[in-house]
Amino acid sequence: MGKISFHIAILGLDSAGKTTVLYRLQFNEFVNTVPTKGFNAEKVRVSLSGHRTVTYHLWDVGGQEKLRPLWKSYTRCTDGIIFVVDSVDSERMEEAKTELHKIAKTSENQGVPLLVVANKQDLRHAMGAEEIEKLLALKELGPATPWHLQPTCAIIGDGLREGIERLHDMIQKRRKAIRQQKKR
Repeated sequence: MGKISFHIAILGLDSAGKTTVLYRLQFNEFVNTVPTKGFNAEKVRVSLSGHRTVTYHLWDVGGQEKLRPLWKSYTRCTDGIIFVVDSVDSERMEEAKTELHKIAKTSENQGVPLLVVANKQDLRHAMGAEEIEKLLALKELGPATPWHLQPTCAIIGDGLREGIERLHDMIQKRRKAIRQQKKR
């Protein structure tokens, strides 16, 4: 089988850590970032367990309110979505939930695997995974949307590899189901 690459959109509110996630995955080191005015696009090779290497085309799209209407352009025909939330910013969790549900429930994104990255877990007032899952109402996304919530610290990379593994598994499972449907 040839080299497979996956198109992944990285979304989330501004200052959640999307660009830090992108460059941690690309360089495996912390890169000091500035707010994204538009998008960053990188081709990233990630080594997964089982000695597999996967290529991801990652689109990190700015999270400022005026840029969010553009998100759907980046999720069209995407294999997966990484939605980054700031685990410390409880005041904006409702806003994050609204945007997450809006993008996950668009018709083009039905069934697209979703990795929710609960970033900044290294900080003292970070909310735990159960609380974030509840505040984002992830169970309300419904059975058509496979999702995984991964606590992370993008600055040092904790949890990112595990999250990317889960996203890859969800993408593979979806592709297999689509192939089986086409055979019928």
